[in-house]
Amino acid sequence: MGFKEHIQPDKLPQHVAIIMDGNGRWAKQKGKLRTFGHKIGVKAVRETVEGAAEIGLKVLTLYAFSTENWNRPQREINALMNLLVDTIHQETPRLIENRIQLRAMGDLSQLPSNCQRQLQKSIDDTADQSGMILNLALSYSARWEILRAVKALAAQVQAGTIRPEDIDEAQFSKHLCTAEFPDPELLIRTSGEQRISNYLLWQIAYSELYFTSCLWPDFTREHLFEALVAYQQRERRFGKISEQVAAL
Repeated sequence: MGFKEHIQPDKLPQHVAIIMDGNGRWAKQKGKLRTFGHKIGVKAVRETVEGAAEIGLKVLTLYAFSTENWNRPQREINALMNLLVDTIHQETPRLIENRIQLRAMGDLSQLPSNCQRQLQKSIDDTADQSGMILNLALSYSARWEILRAVKALAAQVQAGTIRPEDIDEAQFSKHLCTAEFPDPELLIRTSGEQRISNYLLWQIAYSELYFTSCLWPDFTREHLFEALVAYQQRERRFGKISEQVAAL
């Protein structure tokens, strides 16, 4: 019996976020170039996305490329951007087949023009799909996102459309990239690293964190289901005590 059979459908998180880590190390273990690991990692993306849609998740956000990743060797960046274009083009029909709607967040203007065009085309082509939302974080960092929100609110204050005393958590959240999504209840990171890496810092204030030693290219839907089972075994108290949670 696999982990899927142990998942309680009524206790599924609405939003799961994943830091896909370990492509380079996986390739190095195989005696291959890092770019080979990225190519194989695409299979893990497909497996995870389809597994998430199969189980009934509403939103899946994948950390695909951070603002810090622009500091990598140019050869690797070029390979990643070309892989991104090819993958989005090839996977769009599968997204439509699985009724998955594609979204993207981050400083997308920094992406090469061919990436921007293919990304927007796939977003448009899947816009009518009514199933799971697949949200790609591209050229994204949480600090960039938070500063962007602060600047937007500062401009509104300067324009007189909002008073500083009216700014609360709800107002701030409206200016984040994930404004239309619930905050992720579960954050998964692969490869054994146990850090957040500038990812959804505001949104994961009460997320359950799940770290697995599995390198991303080896990640399967069964690993996803295992993480969901672990999530459902945790008690989410949000500052309350166990007795208060049990009484709800």
